[in-house]
Amino acid sequence: MKKTTIAGVLLAVALVAVLLAGCTQLQASSAPSSPNEIKIGVIVSMTGPSSNVGKSMWQSAVIAANEINANGGALVNGKRVPVRLIQGDDASTQQGGQTAVTKLITQDNVDILVGGYSSAVTSSYQQTVADNKIPFIVTGASSPIITHRTDIDTNYTFHYCPTTDTYGNFTTNFIYQVIRPAIYQKFNFANDRPLRLAVIYQNSPYGKGVLSAVNQTIASNNLNINLVSAQPYQANEGDFHTLLTAVKAAGPDVVYVAAFPNEQGLNTIFLAVENNDDPAYYTALGQYGEYSDIESRFSPYTSPKGPIENASQAFKQEYNATFGSYPDMMGASTYEGTYVAVQAIENAGTLDKTQVKNALSQLSMPQMVEAMTGGNITFSKQYREAPFELYMEQLYFVPSLNECRPTIVWPDDLKAGTFVLPDWYQPGPP
Repeated sequence: MKKTTIAGVLLAVALVAVLLAGCTQLQASSAPSSPNEIKIGVIVSMTGPSSNVGKSMWQSAVIAANEINANGGALVNGKRVPVRLIQGDDASTQQGGQTAVTKLITQDNVDILVGGYSSAVTSSYQQTVADNKIPFIVTGASSPIITHRTDIDTNYTFHYCPTTDTYGNFTTNFIYQVIRPAIYQKFNFANDRPLRLAVIYQNSPYGKGVLSAVNQTIASNNLNINLVSAQPYQANEGDFHTLLTAVKAAGPDVVYVAAFPNEQGLNTIFLAVENNDDPAYYTALGQYGEYSDIESRFSPYTSPKGPIENASQAFKQEYNATFGSYPDMMGASTYEGTYVAVQAIENAGTLDKTQVKNALSQLSMPQMVEAMTGGNITFSKQYREAPFELYMEQLYFVPSLNECRPTIVWPDDLKAGTFVLPDWYQPGPP
């Protein structure tokens, strides 16, 4: 997710960022006892390769702030105060992220940070977050390194999205518990035959995290799966012919793609990672995505039955009425993350960053538009990770739309349809 810029400009920006970071301790000031507003820094990719997701994240935060302010604002120590969002564009690059976050903290003096999409970009400015001890609710970057790393203090960083460990494990179990039996029954395979799995993964902390989760799930659960091919690719790579040829030669039964390339070329089942549950993904796939599967927790086109269904639909309708499109998954998390930031400040009764961090650690608030384990938004004690309820969708082509639409097919308590193995499917060798 990097873009090449003029070397001299990069050097100059880097020097300024270092100087600003070095001065941050001089910028520190005590929080006002009676604030006039809450300033939330929203770090998103408004330009660069990730701008489609960044736009949804920013606009979703705007929806949340507008709702909060329409209801009188945040209640801080008995006083109603408005919420003001300040945008930080990371430009989909590590240097852009460092520059944006440094400005939000040292010049805009934000009270709390929300956002962060690329794991590589987000991890690049965590030292600045740690140095300034500012609460940071990460709503997009899914590598566990964000809160697991030990080289810097991550106690002020909270992970409000599932990590690659979580959804890699979930998808691997779906493959084994649902797809494998369907294949073996149709082709009369012996039960002791190993399932042949291939993984295509982005050569980044995110993609490597998915691959690691797959391997860990297979090993820890003693699953009868052979990883017959693991093919890395660079972000923004345009030609997948060589990669797909290698995958095809390995003869997989199933292909799990950590960042879906816009080409398949195999009569097999493809599975995509949750960050693809975005309107642009469905448009790009057209009819070719039919019967593929995607792990999700929020979809622009479906919602699980249950307590969050109405709220989820209402958020999508409000977003569509305001912006003329539908929010993606990272948008949903950033919408909720904005509410989480305000709730923590209300609970703390102050803008003091340490007290807000402590309030986040102890937070328990009702789930909103995404289903949470136990029905409440909380963060784990050790790594400050919020537990989400995940589900698998299968895509079916709708001719009138010229696009696919998702149906939840697993787990059983959430499914609205049954997984289908298409007639054209071809497994690997027996």
